[in-house]
Amino acid sequence: MDMNLNDLQFFVQAVDSGGFAAAARRLGVPKSTISKRVAELEARLGARLIHRTSRSFSLTDLGRDFFQHARASVIEAENAENIVRTRLGEPSGTVRLTTSVPTAQFTLAPHLQELSVRYPKLTLALHVTDRFVDIVQEGFDIAIRSHQQPLADSALVQRKLGVHYFYVVASPDYVEQHGAPLRPEELAQHKSIVANPAETSWRLSSTAGDTVEAEVNPVMAADEPFVLLKAAAAGIGITCLPTSVCRGALADGTLVRVLPDWTAGSITTTILMPHRRGQLPSVRAVVDLLLERAGG
Repeated sequence: MDMNLNDLQFFVQAVDSGGFAAAARRLGVPKSTISKRVAELEARLGARLIHRTSRSFSLTDLGRDFFQHARASVIEAENAENIVRTRLGEPSGTVRLTTSVPTAQFTLAPHLQELSVRYPKLTLALHVTDRFVDIVQEGFDIAIRSHQQPLADSALVQRKLGVHYFYVVASPDYVEQHGAPLRPEELAQHKSIVANPAETSWRLSSTAGDTVEAEVNPVMAADEPFVLLKAAAAGIGITCLPTSVCRGALADGTLVRVLPDWTAGSITTTILMPHRRGQLPSVRAVVDLLLERAGG
């Protein structure tokens, strides 16, 4: 019996993705094509591999055993192809990446030109959304997530891109007109721009190890870092921004740090990848460039 490697790929993708619809999105082919090819594979084998109903998708006992060997065969085939691609030259193909709006704006966007110049045969398909994305189910190669709490353990490969501290910042015009607070307690006497309308204080930590719950006087609230950045740069008030967001504005003088010995916590940015996709040269190339240029 001839075994079609493409049919094995369809079967493995369907199982890895949890269904034909998710596999179709990941591979960019119609759902009916995957369903038909898996059915033909079952017909050639003379065995049922998948239990199908309108609402469920599960492997038979024989299907589970077959899946382990089929996945190994697909991985070996991809590795063989990757060896040739690596020997022939630079990474190529499409890398699907998803991230939030702020991370796309401030962490990823500044490096897109270099990525394009360094790897002209590589195509980056960027999906920007603030909703949670299941990168395995939805067929992504990479996710970049910014988080204040540690990420839950999972089967995904995690690479820390950087830790960004929240600085207290204001525009030079604001400081010139209203002065700068010299101690956290003086923030209550200033106008502040907060991320949440219910926010009435900032928890600040000093380089000396002191911690203070400093009251603030909000005159504006916005839950989007770009808006906070622009509002502070316009002189509306003092705000807290992570270094990933305000680094450029501090460098060009649009913003200045106030209370420079104090920070308001931190946020960590992490790259996540499905293990098998992370082995592809094209995915590694994107990750390595981000670690080189956006890390820290």
